[in-house]
Amino acid sequence: MEARFAVSRMSYYVIIRGPLGVGKTTISDALARSISADIISIDKIADKDWDGGTVLLYVRANRVAAERARRALARGTPVVFDGCFYWKTQISDLERRLPFPHEVFTLKAPLSVCIERDSGRKLVFGTEAAEQVYRKVTRFEYGVPIDATQDIAVTVREIRSRLPHG
Repeated sequence: MEARFAVSRMSYYVIIRGPLGVGKTTISDALARSISADIISIDKIADKDWDGGTVLLYVRANRVAAERARRALARGTPVVFDGCFYWKTQISDLERRLPFPHEVFTLKAPLSVCIERDSGRKLVFGTEAAEQVYRKVTRFEYGVPIDATQDIAVTVREIRSRLPHG
């Protein structure tokens, strides 16, 4: 039992949030590889039961995500959550469900960069969707702001420097 406590004390999670096209998935994937973490996409979980994007949808997604995360955290594996996180209540709900050390990072880039990046993807959401998501996500500040216009490796190093085991 004592060894298990030591492992769980070292467990932590990271929330990567930001608007559509900012680079959340790219950064989350690179970060997860660099810290040997599991990735959980909140938006993918929510998409399975889409209701137009209500806060209740995302709280339900948190329930599923938190269960997955608890298993990884119990093994001592860090977790990276990737999602837009439109509401502060959604973030605080996830924090309440997972009382482990964690850090929240908000990726920031101009709307024009997000639209341009979205246009280069296989599945393009379009300018209107990018604008709507941008407005929703940028309504409030939360966590550590990170310039997502930098090189991916630089961004990941900046995030890692703020984590428990940098």
